[in-house]
Amino acid sequence: MKLNELKCKSENINVDEYLAFREQVKNSMKYPDWLGDFSRDDLTFLLQHGVKIWIYYNENEPVCSMMLIPCDENALTSFALNMQMDYRYVVDYGPMFVNPKYVGNGLQYQMLRVLDEYCINNKYKYAASTIHPDNV
Repeated sequence: MKLNELKCKSENINVDEYLAFREQVKNSMKYPDWLGDFSRDDLTFLLQHGVKIWIYYNENEPVCSMMLIPCDENALTSFALNMQMDYRYVVDYGPMFVNPKYVGNGLQYQMLRVLDEYCINNKYKYAASTIHPDNV
């Protein structure tokens, strides 16, 4: 399955639909805490402040999703990154997940490539990501 063959929505994200999709994925995971959590209020705030979410669909069924979070000075500190970095050029690759029906199609790798391309095209120089320490 190719990501570019799916319908992508990246504007006017319905927060409730996103949360329902995330919960569907979390409920299928052996270790759901690996995915992390944002409340509805958190997501609404983030989307109003530069966070970008992509959701890919096969017809009307959500297949996978990814998030990009522009960093601020506090984020650099929490990531223990070099404080001489200009936070405006740093992003956090936020939660990325795949509908259990579509696992095994290389979608996470394809989403990483899309995020990398987006960052290059938008003049970001550094990307950070948090991964649960038990997620090998």
